[in-house]
Amino acid sequence: MFIDELTIHMKAGKGGAGVERWLNEKGKEYSGPSGGNGGKGGDVYVTAIRDVGLLSQYRHVKEFVAENGDAGQKNSRHGAQGEDLTIKLPVGSIVTNNETGRVITLIEEGQTEKILNGGRGGLGNEYFKSSRNIRPTETTPGVDGDEADFYIEIRLVADAGFVGLPNAGKSSLLNELTNAKAKVGNFEFTTLEPNLGDFYGFILADIPGLIEGASEGKGLGHKFLRHIRRTKAIFHCVSCEGDVIESYETIRGELKLYGNGIEEKAETIILTKTDLVTEDELEEKIKILKKKNPSILTVSIYDDNSLKDLKTTLSKILSA
Repeated sequence: MFIDELTIHMKAGKGGAGVERWLNEKGKEYSGPSGGNGGKGGDVYVTAIRDVGLLSQYRHVKEFVAENGDAGQKNSRHGAQGEDLTIKLPVGSIVTNNETGRVITLIEEGQTEKILNGGRGGLGNEYFKSSRNIRPTETTPGVDGDEADFYIEIRLVADAGFVGLPNAGKSSLLNELTNAKAKVGNFEFTTLEPNLGDFYGFILADIPGLIEGASEGKGLGHKFLRHIRRTKAIFHCVSCEGDVIESYETIRGELKLYGNGIEEKAETIILTKTDLVTEDELEEKIKILKKKNPSILTVSIYDDNSLKDLKTTLSKILSA
């Protein structure tokens, strides 16, 4: 199950308490204070890794809590610091602290950011010793660590995104171009979550099929429109099976309605399933679409030469 947004509660560790202890030295009447300070509570960090499905592992977790600091000890020994907690999130995650409004964007693998501070440890009675107070009994408790609800949203980081109506051949094409193993089928809405693949070092994303009204929340694709926002280019897959102009304009209309600059991204049309039409029909469809966008490529996943030519051209586009 793909999850691209989630709210979870996170809590840094509480500082350990300072303690009252006394040093009893054999043969001496004086018994001095020796209570140590408490250890600091663990901090909370988030770090980015390449696992787009990672949030699904957290859907049943109510909260994440770092370790508390230990209480101080006798003989002036301080308590141990609580272990920090590092939460792994997918590259492309946007982490928002709902309490403060602070936003952190994880855009690179290995990027690590502190999001909550652990509480300070309390003070032991030795800390309060002075020339005027040689037998202090004062101590302070540890301070609570920071805590907050965090809204986590994933926006895939990809060089290019495949968009198009359901059953336009996006998943099949991604599988042929990359090492992806996207599920495919001869019916609409086979793809229920975004798929990623590596294409000569470039990351390609197959965005689940959009339909008319997607920008208003209809169909499956509307919740995935956000994932196109970070792509450098759009590869618009249009199947040769139907009315290519109607298919093209439907998707372009939804991208424009969604906004956020998506409709302004560089676009290349890829006419898919060319094996289903004659050469004359294909030429006519290309001629019609060129009035909308002159950047048009064609492909049939059953034609090795066609795939080879497409790979060469896409590589040039992405390298430009």
